[in-house]
Amino acid sequence: MNLSSRAKAALRRRSRGICGSSPTQWFRLLQLALAGLFLTAPLHAAELANLNNGFSLRHDHHEVVGATTRLYMSADAASGYIDVPTANIESFEPAPPDPQDSAAPARKLEDLKAIVSAASNQHQVDADFIASVIHAESANNPRAVSPKGAQGLMQLMPGTASQLGVKDSFDAAENVDGGVRYLRQLLLLYNGDMVKALAAYNAGPQRVQQYKGVPPYRETHAYVARVIKDYNRKKLAERKQGSQAQTRRAQSTKPTLTQTSAAGDE
Repeated sequence: MNLSSRAKAALRRRSRGICGSSPTQWFRLLQLALAGLFLTAPLHAAELANLNNGFSLRHDHHEVVGATTRLYMSADAASGYIDVPTANIESFEPAPPDPQDSAAPARKLEDLKAIVSAASNQHQVDADFIASVIHAESANNPRAVSPKGAQGLMQLMPGTASQLGVKDSFDAAENVDGGVRYLRQLLLLYNGDMVKALAAYNAGPQRVQQYKGVPPYRETHAYVARVIKDYNRKKLAERKQGSQAQTRRAQSTKPTLTQTSAAGDE
């Protein structure tokens, strides 16, 4: 049995007993089981499973088996899987591309910034807010597809895309323009309340109306918190940069004092 086979066998053995372990034991077993697999085979992840302990697990696809969710490490089910208590999984989201397989060139990031800036200027929605939504929705992957069928950078469902006039959800500029138009509609509907707009973007306006605020869905609460946290981080960094620039300008315009000797000292 080679190293890869031993790692996979260990992964299966550990996955059978994982449900009865405490959270700490569970995570330690998970780390040990995954270590061999990661060292011996590349992981082409299609999803991220966000756990309620703050960690995320990359995997190819998942299957719910009773009270357990089975995370498959690749498209081939025989290559290994992990059984995780479904109650420990907060949400699923598209995984970002594996940097070893498809590292996005710097130009693509610059192109995305330009697309976001254009949509921000046209629809009067803060560019940082748009960027935070895109990051939470698709991890900046224009080819992302969710298990429910949402597509592209802003994860538009086919019906929503059709209503917005978006013909190709995998066209980055078209997807972002349509998503930002929808986001603006929600912001106007809730008088600029970002939290309600995000909740409606994730769960639908009917749910926000039904619960008179953020619906009591764990996935929606996690989504709203993730976007707001990222948005606040961007704004704090922007404020810090502005403060540093102002300090540098003040120092550059500060008059220099030159010391001259008094006539009586000569």
